[in-house]
Amino acid sequence: MQVAAAQLAAQLQRGLKPLYTLHGDDPLLQQEAADAIRAAARAQGHSERSVFTVVGAHFDWSAVQAAGGALSLFADKQLIEVRIPSGKPGKEGSQALQQLAQAAPGNDSTLTLVLLPRLDAATLKGAWFAALDAHGVTVRIDPVERGQLPGWIAQRLQHQGQRVVAGEEGQRTLAFMADRVEGNLLAAHQEIQKLGLLYPAGELGFDQVESAVLNVARYDPFKLAEAVLDGHGPRAQRMLDGLQAEGEAPVLVHWALAEDIRALYRVKQAMADGKPLPMALREQRVWGPREKRFERVLPRLGLLQLTHWLQDAHRVDGIVKGLKQPDWPAEPWQALHRLAMAVCRACAAR
Repeated sequence: MQVAAAQLAAQLQRGLKPLYTLHGDDPLLQQEAADAIRAAARAQGHSERSVFTVVGAHFDWSAVQAAGGALSLFADKQLIEVRIPSGKPGKEGSQALQQLAQAAPGNDSTLTLVLLPRLDAATLKGAWFAALDAHGVTVRIDPVERGQLPGWIAQRLQHQGQRVVAGEEGQRTLAFMADRVEGNLLAAHQEIQKLGLLYPAGELGFDQVESAVLNVARYDPFKLAEAVLDGHGPRAQRMLDGLQAEGEAPVLVHWALAEDIRALYRVKQAMADGKPLPMALREQRVWGPREKRFERVLPRLGLLQLTHWLQDAHRVDGIVKGLKQPDWPAEPWQALHRLAMAVCRACAAR
């Protein structure tokens, strides 16, 4: 049974299930969800806890199976945690997880918690994950996207009795905090807690937040590509500066930008050949939020312009690999900035 992360607390209040599976990459959100399950388990008498971390192909799954089938020595009920950092239990692990899942509904004395990273589509369709989902509760921990971050921050502040000033100043305050903590929810949580220690309950002004919140944002090249397609020039510039400061490889940043340019060109070319947009997007494996971005920007982009961008992307590819290009900066980050801002301006045009 799949449950959204936001609905987990309500599900726990309705009654504890014998098997829970959490999968997602954000450490803060997964930790909070796991803590909620642990707290509910303790309240129901699961006072003994065993933790198994699956590392390598030679992990002893029999120990997990034995723990699941054994009676607790020191308590009436027990909690068993199985952590699989790789998300790949292997053949033996797959069989063991299926057996644990099938036995879970009939074992009232044991609660099993399986912790996984973000899983790809093929893994989600695997037999072992299907068994976990069929016999227990699975919770997908989705990341907080940049557009959701101001609301997430406001909600966290409210939990500790604080709020930003109403109106434009408050929105500016939330946007400032979002810029400072983007891509790093754990640090964002710590900065929000710091505000709770520094200031009393009530309203927070922009100056108070500005003086207290550190710049702890973390960026990745694929989020940069999203900002470029969204036409958010200041955010794209900030992310480029951040990626450079963090020592990210220019070749990876270029690949993320060039991949979108190539996909835009191919979809536009397919449309010029008479294919409908939905079919062209599917053929280029463009879906989800990326699909919505493509649908928004493609009508304002011409095939000739996309051809020029392909040529520019090829030139920048040479620059990041040490080659010089006429009329282009020799420094890779300057060349990446020029390419990204050209695409960003066109995607922002109305």
